[in-house]
Amino acid sequence: MKFSKTIIWVLLLILFTTAGYFAGRYSKKDEAIVKNTVELKTESSNNFWMAPDTSLLDRSEESELIRYGRELIANTSYYLGPNGTVASITNGMNCQNCHLDAGTKAWGNNYGGVYSMYPIFRDRSGTNETIFKRVSDCIERSLNGKSPDTSTREMQAIQKYIQWLGKEVPKKTKPPGAGIKELPFLDRAADTTKGRIVYIEKCQRCHGVNGEGVRNPNGPSFYLYPPLWGENSYNTGAGLFRLTRFAGYVKSNMPFDIKSDTVLSVEEAWDIAAFVNSQKRPVKKFSQDWPDISKKPIDHPFGPFTDGFTEAQHKYGPFDPIKKRREELKKKNNSVASNK
Repeated sequence: MKFSKTIIWVLLLILFTTAGYFAGRYSKKDEAIVKNTVELKTESSNNFWMAPDTSLLDRSEESELIRYGRELIANTSYYLGPNGTVASITNGMNCQNCHLDAGTKAWGNNYGGVYSMYPIFRDRSGTNETIFKRVSDCIERSLNGKSPDTSTREMQAIQKYIQWLGKEVPKKTKPPGAGIKELPFLDRAADTTKGRIVYIEKCQRCHGVNGEGVRNPNGPSFYLYPPLWGENSYNTGAGLFRLTRFAGYVKSNMPFDIKSDTVLSVEEAWDIAAFVNSQKRPVKKFSQDWPDISKKPIDHPFGPFTDGFTEAQHKYGPFDPIKKRREELKKKNNSVASNK
């Protein structure tokens, strides 16, 4: 079959036009996807709470107290540790071992939303708590110590520093990036064996073979890298003894020497949390905690519970079945209450 040159040119023109259309269409689509992804990332990071600049503080008495408060958070052990210059009432860890960069790092368990939310009713104590109460709990649990009286200069300074950090945050709001990022639950229990493997690969170089940390022979802090278990680590009443808190914390912030939130996968973060919190540490019971046991967090590892699940599942998961059961119980209780 013979085609005239005109027909051939027409067919070629149609072919190139169609190809160009689809190429342009998909390239624009791909460009839009990339653009949207970049914009979302930029918007998310720009919305994070940022701490005020301490260099802008003047030389007033109040500003000096704020500076001292920051110093106490950063180098707690120098003032209150085993060889503390003020008192010897803590295990040698610093507040900023759990609240990174003196409580200012996004998703580093920072203090950005503390002043705006306190005083606040907390189910753990069943009372309205002040910032002083929160700080006391941290010292008694995470630092396994004895809290100073609220009238001391040290407690006044820490309270003033936390207040200053959140002075621009509207009351009763929690800014983006405050506290610890919540991770999605696994569809299985967190695995201590897998966690040990990841610990050896990505954590052991800083925290030691036995989780003992690394002492700091020259600086003001007792530890260069804090102990994760053992007699000098946080006790069983600390917030990081809950897997949701520990997993979210390490996912966003560890390994500390790499400064990236992409080194650990979500599964690795959960498994490391399980491994670390399966190790021996100081046991300290707070009998006054959780006066209403139905309010215990899903990952609170100590019974009794109202949902029928074991202590082991509350500690390691899987957590979705517990969440579903609690939702069912809440719905049932609300239905009973509405029929009275």
